[in-house]
Amino acid sequence: MLLWVYGAVLILCFVTFQSWRAVVCPMLPLALISLLCEALMVVLGVGVKVATLPVIALGVGIGVDYALYVMSILLAHLRRGEALTDAFEAALLFTGRMVMLTGVTLAVGVAVWAWSPIKFQADMGILLAFMFIGNMVGALVLLPALAHFLLRPAHARSA
Repeated sequence: MLLWVYGAVLILCFVTFQSWRAVVCPMLPLALISLLCEALMVVLGVGVKVATLPVIALGVGIGVDYALYVMSILLAHLRRGEALTDAFEAALLFTGRMVMLTGVTLAVGVAVWAWSPIKFQADMGILLAFMFIGNMVGALVLLPALAHFLLRPAHARSA
């Protein structure tokens, strides 16, 4: 199921951005957070089961949204020939605060599940909160770091 989710995200990102470089920037942080999520599942003693797969898919789906918001604005400014630092500043000003607000709001909303007497619900609250915050940080920190190495105004124009 996760391969299907990642495959769909990869294809849709490529269709949207039409550049392998622009696809790598949001996908690597997403994959890293998913890997860390699976490590957290080991720490919590939660296995990948039929019940946990939809939760992981939800975390991936919402997490990629954060990256897509930032990446769309970043690419729009890069395609205009702006410097990467200026493009990233514009992306943060335009959508960065909303990404942070959404990430923190969603994370706090599910983090309170950690106090649930139902172990599964408590574990999933911790897991989702981790994914929401991790993907938010990935979109706001890791994505621009990758863009620094992969994207330049000239590459963005040809993308």
